[in-house]
Amino acid sequence: MAVKRNNNRRITSPQSLNVYVKGICDIMRRSNCAGALQYVPELTWMLFLRILDEKETREAEHARAVGAHFQPSLEYPYRWQDWASPDGKKRLELQRGAFGGFMSFVNNELIPALRGLKDCPGATNRQKVISQVFSSVEKTRVDTERNLLDILDKIHELRLEDVDETHMFTLSQVYEGLLQKMGEKNNDGGQFFTPRQIIKVMVQVINPKIGETVYDPCCGTGGFLAQAYGYMSAQAQRAEDIEILKTSTFYGREKEDLVYPIVLANLILHGIDEPHIWHGNTLTGHEVYGGLFTGAPALFDVVLTNPPFGGKEGKDAQTHFAYKTRATQVLFLQHVIDSLKTGGRCGIVMDEGTLFRTTETAFVQTKRKLLNECDLWCVVSLPAGVFINAGAASKTNLLFFTKGQETKEVWYYDLSDLNVTKKQPLTMEHFEEFFKLLPERAASERSCVFLPKSLKLKTTT
Repeated sequence: MAVKRNNNRRITSPQSLNVYVKGICDIMRRSNCAGALQYVPELTWMLFLRILDEKETREAEHARAVGAHFQPSLEYPYRWQDWASPDGKKRLELQRGAFGGFMSFVNNELIPALRGLKDCPGATNRQKVISQVFSSVEKTRVDTERNLLDILDKIHELRLEDVDETHMFTLSQVYEGLLQKMGEKNNDGGQFFTPRQIIKVMVQVINPKIGETVYDPCCGTGGFLAQAYGYMSAQAQRAEDIEILKTSTFYGREKEDLVYPIVLANLILHGIDEPHIWHGNTLTGHEVYGGLFTGAPALFDVVLTNPPFGGKEGKDAQTHFAYKTRATQVLFLQHVIDSLKTGGRCGIVMDEGTLFRTTETAFVQTKRKLLNECDLWCVVSLPAGVFINAGAASKTNLLFFTKGQETKEVWYYDLSDLNVTKKQPLTMEHFEEFFKLLPERAASERSCVFLPKSLKLKTTT
């Protein structure tokens, strides 16, 4: 994605695009959206509609070129080109009308109409996604019509372009930066934002292939699914491969009302046309909206996830699991194992206590389940400060395992001695030796092989 200004001077550097989007956020900050937790959700639905409009305009042009019929997801006056574009017919009509008419249209007509799309007879999957992007939007948070129009005008100048991504950050990457800010402000142990470098490492290790399904049971803003899509897209050889990736590969679950619309918009921004995201509590099974998860497989080929650690669950969650505990991450680990196909692979972030704690029966039982039902072939010990930008300093490990065979030995790679801070985060360079040694699981000053008994498998309370 690139940006064109009214003077047709394209923005072609990461810095200039960041500055441009920051300018939009600055208007929002002076418009009753003081922090990232306020302006990121507001920016999300506007960016989503802008991207959707240009995407469907291109699809309509392609359909006309080949003599096919195209039915847009939105009709007049709810398309971006109608009400938000500076020369849109509906916008001009509203601006010529009574004072306050534009804000009234957005709050009382546009938002309710889009939020209710999922209930329309024969609603398409894309219409259901649109509806869910607006599921938590009651009205715009922007305080004045002038500020809203200024924001819309700047967003309108964002245009989808074919650009060389080696020279240009895509808007999706800039948006990820905004999500990081939201994660920092939320202070919730990395639930909303896992560092991009950690995600890249995990996806590369698991190596998902086209034709495999990818699942994240607590997907937050969708970082793992978006990164997996980018990684798998490089494998595409045919148009059918891209279609599979865009429509029938990526599945997730998210509980938070604030985050659910954002993950949908984020995945579409990254190129996934049909994100199959279930809205509800994964651990209790309580469903808020499951329309996008219809037809999802019962078991998955790949799981990539960072479950919240340190949380406490009630009995309504514990009743769904064989080994009962209040520890959120232990219940999620059980869910992940049960969600994998035989031969399925998982990369998961876990707090260190999950592997080594022996003072609670459910921890030991879940660890036994992992080692007996899966081959835990790699553990990476991370530095304590990896998640400090997400408000957590917990000591964590990366676990990589394959379901279907018991663990015979574990290759352990230790990065725990690195000094990681907000200003000096973990980078891909820290993993260079790891990737060199991984194919042979070779020994080094940082790596060794140990047997499952080193995890005190037989310990009971």
